[in-house]
Amino acid sequence: MAPTLGAPHNAGMSDISRLAELLLGSKETVVFTGAGMSTESGIPDFRSPGGVWSRMKPIEFDSFLHDEDARREAWRRTFSGTAGWVGAKPNEGHFAIARAVGAGKVGLVITQNVDNLHQDAGVPADRVIELHGNASYATCLICGLRHELDDLRDPFLERGTLPACRACGGIVKTATISFGQPMPVEAMRRAEAASRKCDLFIVLGSSLLVQPAAALPVIAKSNGAALAIVNREPTGMDGGDDVVIHAEIGAVLRELLP
Repeated sequence: MAPTLGAPHNAGMSDISRLAELLLGSKETVVFTGAGMSTESGIPDFRSPGGVWSRMKPIEFDSFLHDEDARREAWRRTFSGTAGWVGAKPNEGHFAIARAVGAGKVGLVITQNVDNLHQDAGVPADRVIELHGNASYATCLICGLRHELDDLRDPFLERGTLPACRACGGIVKTATISFGQPMPVEAMRRAEAASRKCDLFIVLGSSLLVQPAAALPVIAKSNGAALAIVNREPTGMDGGDDVVIHAEIGAVLRELLP
């Protein structure tokens, strides 16, 4: 079991100072990011009023597989930028996390986001565990071959050609996890292992409502890790945590990780 860090919470100490103390004393810190991490980059979240799913119905995995019209609509959304992450850039929070990883203060980043912004900010790809996949490229659902979106865009937009695998002819889909699609086994295995091993688990911008990802801070806490949550809105795990900060992530990380 990982040791609980730091002294008991001092009521006179600011929450950011408390988190800084925990980070300083940590030997194995994991950062877990949700949609709120990227809203400061102009990417709307999915579930809140005005979010992506309030403007368009999600295309479920089974429909993508078996309905050509649904598959065509999914690719139309991809290439039109409907979801909102096309052209987005990392914000100061992403860069702060990348600096912390580079300095050895953070070991791994687990993310629910599919926007590739942690990697764009400089976090090595092998330090990012993507629970819901990645929207910046596509994969074949049969053989797993990676396909770059730039290679698929013109044939689809100019001729209406649905992407197919250049190796096996299988159905190609953006490398994201759709509703009804199984979670990535290896990513979940790594995330659970990291959550059990860490001594500090920092949640940034997640409501902690979506399972099975929401179980990860529970795993960390039950194995003795200190838990910190930074989110604009309350979460389902706010009670009894070591640190809870309701604020903009960029502003908090600017002070925590200058």
